[in-house]
Amino acid sequence: MMKINKLVYGFILVTTCLISAGLATGAELKFNTQDFAPFNYDSGGIVSGPAADIIRRICSATKIDCSMQLLPWARAQDEVRNGKAHGIFVVGWNEEQSKWLYFSPPILNSEYGFFVRDDNPLKFKQNSDVKGYTVGVYGPSNTATALEKIKAEIKDLTIDMTPDGGAAFKKLSVSRIDAVFSNRDVGNDLMRKLGIRNIRYAGRQQILKYYIGFSQKFTEKKLVDQFNTAFRNLHKRGIIQEILSKYKMGAAQLE
Repeated sequence: MMKINKLVYGFILVTTCLISAGLATGAELKFNTQDFAPFNYDSGGIVSGPAADIIRRICSATKIDCSMQLLPWARAQDEVRNGKAHGIFVVGWNEEQSKWLYFSPPILNSEYGFFVRDDNPLKFKQNSDVKGYTVGVYGPSNTATALEKIKAEIKDLTIDMTPDGGAAFKKLSVSRIDAVFSNRDVGNDLMRKLGIRNIRYAGRQQILKYYIGFSQKFTEKKLVDQFNTAFRNLHKRGIIQEILSKYKMGAAQLE
């Protein structure tokens, strides 16, 4: 009788362990992103970049099955809103998005600023430094919205908006506009790809923090918490900065 009880107990214990293992490894997260080099981009059919590397490292640590796909930004967001994907990256925090997204801790720092031609001595310190300028910007976008706020403040500024970020830098290169307002890292990457060498970064207008967002409606909060805890642990061990340093980027401070 005692031998039977031991067998039953052993069976229950093994079964429980197997079920627990299944729960630990059965979680799934589908992520959407856009082509937003150097942060996110396609490389041989694989979603690549610093954020993708960070996500893969977290998913490996937590045994979460993670997949990623690159889509036009509007479609990427729609799929997260409609439950076809759980998460989206990289995103900035704002009050409107916080109504439908959970956020990771900030994963990396970047900044918005002004680019000018090498023959322009501008050292940007304050918004009034670009008063009277015609400024190119990619848009509609968060970047364009930020520039519109600058225009509202200083009044005398003309915005030249284009749906192609590279076009703005080409215009600046041949003096058709006075400056470009852009994410610093995106601007430097575009100039490298376009072979533009007569433009420089004139200075930062504002600091940016980028996050990973998760659908509040379609993603379990416990799973998001598990993901974020793993991120914090990797950050404290210096692994997040190690990943970002390969891209010459800096980790944001934990919040």
